[in-house]
Amino acid sequence: MPFEVDETLISYMRQVPRDGGVDIVTSLARLRIIREYEALFEGSGLRPGVVLSSSLAATALLDDTRAALMARVSGTSLTTVIVRDGILGGFRCTELPVPAASLTPQMLLEEIFPVAAYYQDTWQEGIQSVRVAGLGQRLADFIRPMQDEFHCDVSSLLYTAVSEGRVPPDAKPLADRELEGLVGWALHRG
Repeated sequence: MPFEVDETLISYMRQVPRDGGVDIVTSLARLRIIREYEALFEGSGLRPGVVLSSSLAATALLDDTRAALMARVSGTSLTTVIVRDGILGGFRCTELPVPAASLTPQMLLEEIFPVAAYYQDTWQEGIQSVRVAGLGQRLADFIRPMQDEFHCDVSSLLYTAVSEGRVPPDAKPLADRELEGLVGWALHRG
């Protein structure tokens, strides 16, 4: 773990196993950071129920009936997630070598590749859709190289979810501001 055990909050949930047995998804967080988030809400008279990673919340925007890879860039952080049929098949959060504005398609592919390779080796199938968030107007530069690598549809996470009608009307203002984590949370709360 990246910090001391007594400073750690561990959360877990059981998910449907792919090949029998038991699959557990586990998350670690620094306790004081979670308490800071909770204190913000408590200071406003609210009672927090769940503190959820914005990238995990954003997975609600994926059409996961097939293997869907989400690459979400925020500053110098990249979260790569693969889901299929509601099962988390891969998750990785890394620091990029450069800020998003300087990121090249090859750099992004190099960061995504370990999760994609793990998924393909473990599940014996390829990625069937790629959804990208956090690149803004630069997304167009990344689509073709990613299509060439994964041989599937590559598009904006939010644009695709909105165009497929998976974003409720009350969450569209959040989508317009590219707040995919909050849009995903809005889908989970209902």
